[in-house]
Amino acid sequence: MQERKFKWISILTTVVIVVGLLAFALSGENAKIVKTLFEGNLEEGEFAELVQSLGTRGAITLTILSMLQVVMAFLPAEPVQVLSGISYGLGWGMLICIIGVFLGNTLIYLCYKLFGNKITKYFKSNIDIDFDKIRSSKRIAFIVFILYFLPAIPYGLICLFYASMKTKYPRYIILTTLCSIPSIFLGVGMGEMVMSASWILTLVIFCVIVILIALLYFYRKAVFATINRFIYKHQHIAGGKLAFPVQKHSRFALFIARVVMRFHFSRVKYKLNVKDKVQGPCMVLCNHGSFYDFCYCGKALIKYKPNTVAARLYFYHKKLATLMRRLGAFPKSMFVTDLENVKNCMSVLKKGGTLMMMPEARLSTVGKFEDVQESTIKFIHKMKVAVYVINVNGSYFSKPKWGDKVRKGAHVEATLSKLYSAEEVESMQFDKLKEGVIANLQYNDFHWLESHPDYVYKSKTLAKGLENILFRCPHCKKELTIQTDKREVFCTECGLKTSINDRYAFVDGPFNNFADWYDWQCECLKKEIIDNPDYALTEKVVLCHSSLDGKHLVREAGEGVCTLNREGLTYKGTDDGEQVDVFFSMDGIYRLLFGAGEDFEIYQEKEIYYFRPEDRRSCVKWYVASAILKDLSEGKIK
Repeated sequence: MQERKFKWISILTTVVIVVGLLAFALSGENAKIVKTLFEGNLEEGEFAELVQSLGTRGAITLTILSMLQVVMAFLPAEPVQVLSGISYGLGWGMLICIIGVFLGNTLIYLCYKLFGNKITKYFKSNIDIDFDKIRSSKRIAFIVFILYFLPAIPYGLICLFYASMKTKYPRYIILTTLCSIPSIFLGVGMGEMVMSASWILTLVIFCVIVILIALLYFYRKAVFATINRFIYKHQHIAGGKLAFPVQKHSRFALFIARVVMRFHFSRVKYKLNVKDKVQGPCMVLCNHGSFYDFCYCGKALIKYKPNTVAARLYFYHKKLATLMRRLGAFPKSMFVTDLENVKNCMSVLKKGGTLMMMPEARLSTVGKFEDVQESTIKFIHKMKVAVYVINVNGSYFSKPKWGDKVRKGAHVEATLSKLYSAEEVESMQFDKLKEGVIANLQYNDFHWLESHPDYVYKSKTLAKGLENILFRCPHCKKELTIQTDKREVFCTECGLKTSINDRYAFVDGPFNNFADWYDWQCECLKKEIIDNPDYALTEKVVLCHSSLDGKHLVREAGEGVCTLNREGLTYKGTDDGEQVDVFFSMDGIYRLLFGAGEDFEIYQEKEIYYFRPEDRRSCVKWYVASAILKDLSEGKIK
């Protein structure tokens, strides 16, 4: 409510300012100046005398006109700039126009902040430049600079485009103002020459400028094509490149990774047990209880310099992507066919390298093995290389998917061992290979903790975040009513209250631990879906896509409604200013990925559809429902 009130106050303030400035520009003697822009019935000397006779008022009038030519896209900039040069000379004329452009640019920025993409229709123009690709360019400042020199591109359109990149105001106003100065100099300089130079020199320069503008206009398609080629050449590609070279590791990046691990994991007691020496080409399969499994497994394989499959999401950030590539990682669009990733994996193995992957392809929700896509097993079978396994225990409890930080007192054990030789994989039946891989990736950190009765976790906020995986109350059966506070877990609807001890067990509650609670709510949801053929999960969401500038992982692209049912996932809403109706068939869905208390997501080739629901505690429910609906569609649930 307060945001809406602030928005309307801002809109009203902006309207009042614009109306006031227009009233000033069109009042009294100022009206004569404006009139000459359209009628042209005064000689140069008469116009200069008229403006100069107004003193400060005349300068303010030209400043306002300069501002309006930015905001009103149909007004050309050159007449105001030339008139400023005629009336006040090069120095003061430029200052007047720069101040006007500064104010106009600021107004465009405010309008975008208030109205968002709704105002883009106002600036629509038949300009054959790939603005979407400019957003991801590594040379965006230079491209914006060039755009200011091209005819038929209003200043306001350039400003609106740059504002739409979520640029912070200081950077926005500095770049847009500085980039406009050279073109202002040409316009104002032309006006100065009209008054000071001979009419022959003025005419020659004027003709040259007109010819250049005409050439740029008539050959604008070729000019735009050249700019587009430059954009594509310097474009930030979200996700990586094909056929990533094997063992492309940076010693400096490895050193930094070791330092970070030692500092960040100072609370974790780490034990590594290497049973077998790794010989490439080979694949190393790791279970995935924690985000930091890449670090634990990477340490076990560090002398073999493995290439690692990682989620494409993390490659949307340019700096993070650069670091990950230097550590030997390359991207994968999870749970969809990704030919780029397949080529990279095959490249690693064909060159005799070590390929490390987490076949579960997502973090465990409650610290135990979930499942592996059959396509992953088929790839292992097809490659016919040696297979190793790293079994990691305790990593989930050191930093659970829903947890806020690394737990003090955590213990992690990792064991590297050989599973099959290349000859065994080649001679093995597919079903036998599948059975062996899954059996050796099985883990359950609650069972592992039972075998270590002396392990305890000392965090004061041990339960914080559990509300993001426990979506149903076992007492009142209401959903999205669970909250946490430090070590306490409670229901805001019925008053159910419990707490967890330093071994992740409930002190007094309906279940022994949250894993049992999670399993119970999954069974409840499964029964609900089976009993209702028309079951549908619907919620308002904010849609995010991959970052265009590479400064973040994702960017907000729209808002709408998501619906999940037996047919698949549907999104209806806006996507970069356009109304869309996107459908993902259940045939192409394996599971919806989810971030606990953050989002649920699905990839479409290299692009991610990253949905943030109104109540982010529901993200886990979307994940569970998608798994149940998928298993129903494949006949795995009767």
